[in-house]
Amino acid sequence: MKGKVAGSDATRWFPPFRPHGLRRVAALAVAFAMGVALAARAGAEDASFFRIATGSSDSPFFALGGLLASAISKPPGSRACSAGGSCGVPGLIAVAVSTDGPVANVEMVNSDKVESGLMSADLAYWAYRGEGAFQGRGKFRNLTAIASLYPETIHLVVARKAKIHDVKGLAGKRVSLGPERSAEADTAREILQAFGAASAKTKLRYDKPKQAAELLKKGQIDAFFVSAAGRSDVVTELAASGDIDVLPIAGQQAQTLIGRLPYLSVTRIAAGAYKGIGETPTLAVPAQWIVSEKASEELVYGITRALWHTTTRRLLDSRTPEGKQIKPEAALDGLGVPLHPGAVRYYREMRMLK
Repeated sequence: MKGKVAGSDATRWFPPFRPHGLRRVAALAVAFAMGVALAARAGAEDASFFRIATGSSDSPFFALGGLLASAISKPPGSRACSAGGSCGVPGLIAVAVSTDGPVANVEMVNSDKVESGLMSADLAYWAYRGEGAFQGRGKFRNLTAIASLYPETIHLVVARKAKIHDVKGLAGKRVSLGPERSAEADTAREILQAFGAASAKTKLRYDKPKQAAELLKKGQIDAFFVSAAGRSDVVTELAASGDIDVLPIAGQQAQTLIGRLPYLSVTRIAAGAYKGIGETPTLAVPAQWIVSEKASEELVYGITRALWHTTTRRLLDSRTPEGKQIKPEAALDGLGVPLHPGAVRYYREMRMLK
């Protein structure tokens, strides 16, 4: 998707895309207009466009996508990196596209409606294999990874009055796994199975985090799973009442599960992160940047190099909480799909990958 951008022919370099809602259309139009203006100013220079599917305009993924787009862009006519200009991919104009969320991102990248998208590693894993929430929909084999970005910690929240002390104790209880037909619910179900809590008597249901928290407060469920980058707002609110515990997800069962589900990794919820809750070992699933397998090796190599450039580090550290957690040493953690060849080339050059 590369070519000269000039005059009324500019729009032909953007394949058809139909975002939902006026704000999304406006955001995309502004970004596109800015790119066209810069490219036109550069005269005969070539420009290429690259979209990052994110989430709703008020979501962390949308804010992060904007930062990533800025980091990898270097429109024609930009100042040199060494002169304080952009250090992105020469000629590239990247934009963050607001979408209906990670599931939509999977579908759009796989069908080449966008070039890349942000999503959790478990979602990419199940989609790539055509399992879990994607059962019966075929294998989404156009998904490849640029990098793992930051961990999303799995919280297993239980009502204190239920007197549940470990994961196995959930057997026979009322447990909300997460939204129906979601990767979060698939992972929660795998955890119950690994710890011997997937009893036929266990009453499973599927709720969004806020709904699950309300049900727990009303005594209508005993436990629920929720994932969050850093602290979870719903867990913070519940912990303030002193009526909950957060169970550890650790031990041999957790290690066995990590061996089977490569997107999982070990982490800890710090002591004091929630009122009355001590340090809690648990598991994490990384948020990842996924790109179409059909993207050129040279392009993805340049994007990966720009992602880990020192100027990008300053940008990420200064803007969003999620951005501060993006570290090169975790770039290859919990990959749910194969790395794109362009990313492989970069990580090999940096001796991060054999």
